Parts: sequence; C-alpha cells; structure tokens
Amino acid sequence: MDRLARRRNKNQLTDKQRSLIAFHAQRSPVTEQFKSLRTNIQFAAVDKQIKRLLICSSGPAEGKSTVIANLATVLAQQGKHVLLIDSDLRKPTVHFTFQLDNTYGLTNVLTRSETFESTVQETPVENLHVLTCGPVPPNPSELLGSRAMERFLNDIDKDYDYILFDAPPVNAVTDAQVLSTLTDGVVFVLRSGKTEKEAAVKAVDALKKANATILGTVINDREMKETSYYYYGEKKK
Repeated sequence: MDRLARRRNKNQLTDKQRSLIAFHAQRSPVTEQFKSLRTNIQFAAVDKQIKRLLICSSGPAEGKSTVIANLATVLAQQGKHVLLIDSDLRKPTVHFTFQLDNTYGLTNVLTRSETFESTVQETPVENLHVLTCGPVPPNPSELLGSRAMERFLNDIDKDYDYILFDAPPVNAVTDAQVLSTLTDGVVFVLRSGKTEKEAAVKAVDALKKANATILGTVINDREMKETSYYYYGEKKK
C-alpha cells in the first residue's frame, strides 16, 4: 500500500520543491512569471545600475521569501552570479527553503566572529550562493545599519552580479527601511486576498521616507484565470 502511494505521488512537488518551483519545475507557468519579473527588473536598469535588490512586504506570510528565492534562482539560471542574503534577522527562513545550515551566517560576518568565505554556502542552483542569517541578534536594526554592514557589502560587491536581500515586514520593524538605503531598488510583494490596502500604502510611504527606489510590485498568490492555473502551477479543479 505504501509503495503504491509513493508511486502515485512521485510526480507531485513536495512543499520544499513548491517553494523553489523555478528550480524544480523550470517550465511551469509560475516559473515563467518569475522570468518575466527578472526581465522587468533588468529593463528597469537601463538608466541606472540595479545590483542590490531588496524584496519586502507590508506584513508576514505574504510570500516575500518565496518570491526572492525564485527570483534569485532565475537570475542565476541566466548565468549571473547571485548572492541571496537572509537579512531577516528576526525570523529567518531562507535556510529552510534551500535546506542549508544556519549555524553561522550574516550576523557572524558583521560581528567578525566568522569570515564571509567560511559562512557563504553554495546551493543546488548553479551560480547561486546564500548567506543565511546565522544566530538571531538582540539588535537587528542596529546591526543592519552599521558601518560593518556597509563595509561588508562594499567588499563583496565585485564578486556578484546581483545581491538580493530578504527583509522583515516593513510595517513590523524598521529593518527594511534601513536596508533600503543600502540597495539600488525595492520590489514590493503583495498577497492577493490577504494584504490590506491601508497596510500596503503605509509600507510604501515608509519606504519612500527612507528615499527607497521602488521598482514595482509583485502580486503573489493570485488566480491565473487566463492559463487555468493557480499560483504554484496547480490546475483548477
């Protein structure tokens, strides 16, 4: 009975694979949407360099971390050298998505207890490296806005074509605003049917006050009627 169940489900994506669909299902309609996002960002770079990208949302559970993981994947699949930094120093999740060790990470690099070279990790995606959060610190905002953070980014800039930052929700803490001052552009993630308009407006206003360059918005988890697919490529029933 167990063998039959495994055989029946062998073509179905696991939860981990579904969160990294651009790697596990490269021809899916959802993967194509992430490639479109990649193209739009690259077109936005015509008049200015867009190398450091912050991906954020107004609140939790809006799909921000899924978007950044898949965006990093499709950028790397294009032959670009990509670094994804888990700069959510309060509730890190990137290591779960890529199934990586989070014993050491960004916080160790910034406090100089470990080097970047000893903490950065390869992923199954060629050209994509991940720097996990590491131990959760007591002072996330101060650490992200420190001179150590600025020096660290300047040191690694030459080694990557893109550096992507996964940040905490904008309306919860000031971390995303702090990070936006270190990046070239911000992609704002909304979740269809969940994100409230007032919350989104408040978050965008907060980013604008920090002089962030908002490149655009990703509407996440929206039913794709024209292709008869839901987000994550599930067929309508």
